[in-house]
Amino acid sequence: MRPSMNQEIFNIGLSTEAISVYLLCCSLEDEGKAVSMENLMDIWNSTKQALIQSLDDLEQRNILRKTISDMADNIVYQLTDVHTWDMKRR
Repeated sequence: MRPSMNQEIFNIGLSTEAISVYLLCCSLEDEGKAVSMENLMDIWNSTKQALIQSLDDLEQRNILRKTISDMADNIVYQLTDVHTWDMKRR
């Protein structure tokens, strides 16, 4: 199984926080764990708001997509293929 992290993440103009969240998502996926809000909160070392903003940024760039979401913050994400990413620098 190949690692999920793609080096392009460093070249598309994302914030340091968004890149950090991406790397955490890749780590979870590589460990066979769900890329969920709960699992991310367990390893995230900043505020919940910063995590949410970074996840939103990754979703807007089509790097992550929600696969499950409910009203109780039970959100699960899936990493997308690099070929579907919005690569425009912002």
